Amino acid sequence: MPLLEVENLVVDLPVSSGTLHAVNGISFNLERGETLAIVGESGSGKSMTSLAVMNLLPKRANRRANRLVFDGIDLANAPNARMRTLRGSRLAMIFQEPMTSLNPSYTIGNQLTEALRCHRSVPIASARDRAVQLLEKVGIPGAARRLGQYPHQLSGGLRQRVMIAMALMCGPDLIIADEPTTALDVTIQAQILHLLADLKREFGMAMILISHDLGVVARVADKVAVMYAGQVVESGAARSLFGTPRHPYTRGLLNCIPVPGRTTPGAPLGAIPGQLPSLIGPQRGCAFRERCAFAAPECAGDIAFITAEPGHDVRCVRLGALGMAA
Repeated sequence: MPLLEVENLVVDLPVSSGTLHAVNGISFNLERGETLAIVGESGSGKSMTSLAVMNLLPKRANRRANRLVFDGIDLANAPNARMRTLRGSRLAMIFQEPMTSLNPSYTIGNQLTEALRCHRSVPIASARDRAVQLLEKVGIPGAARRLGQYPHQLSGGLRQRVMIAMALMCGPDLIIADEPTTALDVTIQAQILHLLADLKREFGMAMILISHDLGVVARVADKVAVMYAGQVVESGAARSLFGTPRHPYTRGLLNCIPVPGRTTPGAPLGAIPGQLPSLIGPQRGCAFRERCAFAAPECAGDIAFITAEPGHDVRCVRLGALGMAA
């Protein structure tokens, strides 16, 4: 049985001009020990999907799903008290910006030990020992000394490592990493990604990695789901999806990435014209059709997933015509 099963997840947000369909019927499964990457442009619904799994949505949001199950637990109907026992314990999240996720009024030590003492009845000394151990594990020098420091006294890379250590405090089964390398320089990005991959293997965790950077995803993901305008438009094993991208949107994203040995130095990179469509009001047809060079009248109709090859699904009616079918 998969660790996490998501079937037809929907998140609607009421706004002044109607209903914003932030997440529009997405589905995926995640096995134990796997890494699923959810990729797409900003505003495509990636972070909203992760917040829906954690039930950390705004109060006015309407979340529903045919199936939203974590290790046999029905998250769609779990009461708030049940979710509080899961969050931080078996489900953990690394948020996008550590400076706004860490409380500036409390020391690193207080924030690290709080989750463990909340979910596990352990003495404060044991909790601090665990915090020091994990700070060392994530590569922070002088770990014991850092417990008395405040977030503003650490660099961006160190704060991100503290967030990773905090997520690991209770030994979760699933970690959701929401853009964990945002605003970090390239060297630190690589370190954080390698760290996450190593920790996932060491602790036997599953991970959902949210990113708009396919170059980042290619290094660590087992499976990839490409999101556009609140929907998954292509999903499959990372090797298959990167080796033979089928959806025009996925191909457009990959064309934006320079490839060593193939991209001429100084040559302009690819770009996807236009912008994301409005997600307010009824949604029908392929949301990408206004930006797609291969759009046809049938793209305005209902679009179902097509299996291009086993385990590789694409939401596009033009696969055969464009020579993108298996």
